[in-house]
Amino acid sequence: QVQLKESGGGMVQAGGSLRLSCVPSARTRDSDALGWFRRSPGQEYEFLAAISLSLGNTNSAESMRERFVISRDDHENTVWLQLNNLKPEDTAEYFCAAGFFTSRSRSDYKYWGQGIQVTVSS
Repeated sequence: QVQLKESGGGMVQAGGSLRLSCVPSARTRDSDALGWFRRSPGQEYEFLAAISLSLGNTNSAESMRERFVISRDDHENTVWLQLNNLKPEDTAEYFCAAGFFTSRSRSDYKYWGQGIQVTVSS
């Protein structure tokens, strides 16, 4: 069982930035890809971006690419999601998830973090 530790959430004013991090407790084949999703109250999970820890290839939602950037430190076993120019509509709970490959589908991720809150004030 792989556990995912998320950090970096919080409250920020519109236009501000946050950097979320995700650290898996172990490196396994079925947790090589780390992805970020978010969920606003009453909404479905929304895919943001994913990256392979071993290969570095990424998969990002087109609507997010200009403001959200995913990166990783393979040696430190850490993935970051840089959130720039945040807007009030970005307010949501953000989840790190791990799976075999950098999928956009929530069902392809086997392990999930507990989620961290990001709140953007206007």
